[in-house]
Amino acid sequence: MRDRWAAAAYLFGALGTAVVTVLGAPLLAVPAQGRAWAERHRRRAGRLLGVAVPARPMTRPMTPPMTRARVGPALRRGLLWPVAHVGTALPSGLALVLCVGNIVTALVAMTAWWAFPADAPPHLQGDVPVDGWTVALTAAPAQAAVLLAVAWWGGPPLARAHARLCLALLAPTPAERLSERLSARVETLTRTRADALDAHAAELRRIERDLHDGVQARLVAVAVRLGVARESLAGAPEDVAVLVGDAHEGVEEAMAELRGVVRGVYPPILADRGLAGALAALAADSAVPTRLSVGRLDEVPAAVETVAYFAVTEALANITRHARATRAQVRVERAGDRLSILVTDDGAGGADEARGTGLAGIRRRVAALDGTLRLTSPPGGPTALAVEVPCGS
Repeated sequence: MRDRWAAAAYLFGALGTAVVTVLGAPLLAVPAQGRAWAERHRRRAGRLLGVAVPARPMTRPMTPPMTRARVGPALRRGLLWPVAHVGTALPSGLALVLCVGNIVTALVAMTAWWAFPADAPPHLQGDVPVDGWTVALTAAPAQAAVLLAVAWWGGPPLARAHARLCLALLAPTPAERLSERLSARVETLTRTRADALDAHAAELRRIERDLHDGVQARLVAVAVRLGVARESLAGAPEDVAVLVGDAHEGVEEAMAELRGVVRGVYPPILADRGLAGALAALAADSAVPTRLSVGRLDEVPAAVETVAYFAVTEALANITRHARATRAQVRVERAGDRLSILVTDDGAGGADEARGTGLAGIRRRVAALDGTLRLTSPPGGPTALAVEVPCGS
């Protein structure tokens, strides 16, 4: 019983969507609208047949839009399926509507024929007038029973046939299934990589704090003690004083190297001042007068902050060493889920990534986050380094 009501509801719904398809054909020609409309019918057909129909991603396909592998499925969904849907849903739905309408007409004629004017009695299928109890109690119930049997036994097969047609025409091809699996896999890998980078950045911050607050603090204490011992050994043998002096200098050299390591692991200034403050410090310390413009950044992942900081640091260092520039400009802003960095100078130009000026290192850091780097540096200048890094997952 429930299946028959579900089939009737499906056919009525298919009739309505067929009319909408005819009336809204120009709108459904838009790829996004057409895909959403097709997905709706796939889910309806799957529910009627009791088939699990996984939702298909509404993302842009990974393959180029005009390749031979996509022309067939695109034409099938864009042309064949709407035509088949309208061509099958309209007659099936109208047949059910006619059955139901004539059943209602027969029941009305059987019970209320006498209420109609004598010169305009109700008519059954086949133009049979109901103008007396004999016809009302024989022909009308017979017509209602026949039409009810037709709708009762014929409706579900029609609904299932239309649902199977929908699933057959809208089923993804093997190439599309592979593309969808690859797209889902890429999304998963992108998300997990972003999580891994965030965890890595957090671990680098922890290492930086441990080195700064632990090892470096102990080396400073040792250096202080050695300095005091060196001053107090004025009358000691010369070899002892030399050993203490060498130890003192060695500890200071180790501290200098450790500070460099700490800055390389994770710049402490990022943790203290954030990206905007760290870039302001870089611009202020640059040997070339640098103008800094920072737009609204919102929340930037730590890994992105690190890449942006090192990119600007290396770019300003290159300007100082190689560009012979008189001024530079750094502009940082966020547009949607991407952080944009633009470093320009009025120097001699001619920057070449192949000459080992640090640009390759910037590119590697940026590429690790799926970012892009564009360098424009004609001979004679100016030079523009544009970096974009995604901030989302």
